[in-house]
Amino acid sequence: MTVLEETTGEQTAEPSEPTDARGRVAELHQIRAQALAGPSEKATQAQHAKGKLTARERIELLLDPGSFQEVEQLRRHRATGFGLEAKKPFTDGVITGWGTVEGRTVFVYAHDFRIFGGALGEAHATKIHKIMDMAIAAGAPLVSLNDGAGARIQEGVSALAGYGGIFQRNTKASGVIPQISVMLGPCAGGAAYSPALTDFVFMVRETSQMFITGPDVVKAVTGEEITQNGLGGADVHAETSGVCHFAYDDEETCIAEVRYLLSMLPQNNRENPPRVASGDAADRRGDVLLDLVPADGNRPYDMTKVIEEIVDDGEYLEVHERWARNIICALARLDGQVVGIVANQPQSLAGVLDIEASEKAARFVQMCDAFNIPIVTFLDVPGFLPGVDQEHGGIIRHGAKLLYAYCNATVPRISLILRKAYGGAYIVMDSQSIGADLTYAWPTNEIAVMGAEGAANVIFRRQIAEAEDPEAMRARMVKEYKSELMHPYYAAERGLVDDVIDPAETREVLIRSLAMLQSKHADLPSRKHGNPPQ
Repeated sequence: MTVLEETTGEQTAEPSEPTDARGRVAELHQIRAQALAGPSEKATQAQHAKGKLTARERIELLLDPGSFQEVEQLRRHRATGFGLEAKKPFTDGVITGWGTVEGRTVFVYAHDFRIFGGALGEAHATKIHKIMDMAIAAGAPLVSLNDGAGARIQEGVSALAGYGGIFQRNTKASGVIPQISVMLGPCAGGAAYSPALTDFVFMVRETSQMFITGPDVVKAVTGEEITQNGLGGADVHAETSGVCHFAYDDEETCIAEVRYLLSMLPQNNRENPPRVASGDAADRRGDVLLDLVPADGNRPYDMTKVIEEIVDDGEYLEVHERWARNIICALARLDGQVVGIVANQPQSLAGVLDIEASEKAARFVQMCDAFNIPIVTFLDVPGFLPGVDQEHGGIIRHGAKLLYAYCNATVPRISLILRKAYGGAYIVMDSQSIGADLTYAWPTNEIAVMGAEGAANVIFRRQIAEAEDPEAMRARMVKEYKSELMHPYYAAERGLVDDVIDPAETREVLIRSLAMLQSKHADLPSRKHGNPPQ
């Protein structure tokens, strides 16, 4: 019996094995055709009926045309029992290999839901382990296209051990190569921890879900009734949990955005992000900035408009756009050079730092530092969010995560103070005192321990209380405090700000500064690793 007959169960007119090279090659082509086609047309139609692409269709969208080189296409499991010995499809439910995205090497594995529901067995896991090892050795990004039903129950603990090998490699690759998880179907139980260990998580609405315990278990244990999407859908993780960095309506848009993200990341931690020629003049003035940002610190504005005006062609990719909206984390280019932008958003909670904003920005700063992406910070922060919930929720340790990330970063770091920069939040947001290479400010800056009103109430409490007209005295003391300690040049006079600049010249100043810092080299003390706040 030939290999083809053993796999398909079909009988051929010539049961004898081919005896010459041409016959062997013909048999190879038959086997490859079967592996490429998948289990059946019915299974493919079922996948499409769910609004989902097949694993190979997804890989075709991700990689440059004709660039995919598959690894272990003919791999099959060796498990027995529960009817597995009668079902040994090629690929064992996962397609692995490498190709290119805009000409640069990218490794990929994609679960094939048509085969065992994409469930992970021993052979399946071994294929993933191998492609992960290859990505680490080659120093190239790894993209996982996830659409699997978890561990293959029929294979027992051997399947679970396969996840352990994936987690270990995720951790080994962390900060070494970019790792991107694209969720295109269900991901439940321990399987969800692999995406959580990677740098970026993409999800598609309605078709992808992530949770540790599903709705049935939740109902049995807590009595709560909830749908799969309500528990772990794309919008939940993009807005509430922060597990998902990017959420899209369809797979085509999602995978196109993965390609765009890859174009802004280096291949590994030993390279710089790809630089492109920019048609946006480096010395382009931004006079519109004078009208975008009100001088009155109590008036909100949209920080994204400021970013658009400064970066190349107004284009940027915001990370975690819908989670912790009071802070913005984005990748953009300045004169063709990729930069990471961290900015307070006065439109949301007045731009304060809270628990979620601190975590969001800290992880982004760490990612930029790991992959040699300079960090530009735009400050307009009135402080940390006060409240019992924040204090009991651990704002001290969560805020310290952002402080630790900045202090630990060795990439070029530039901060720009637009308006308010008050208290500990000013220090945490990459102030000069924690290692920013350059600090600039606009003439509208207010750098102080706290707002003038609060400061006057503390410093001049007695005078205000004893005055015949307390309100008039308070107004007078606020004005005095502002003129003495909060005028736009106070920090510059003391060397805490390198320069006060014309807002219209911000783009040119940042580009010149980044060019100077391009060869920056900084070493951290010798140590196994730090112990960041958790």
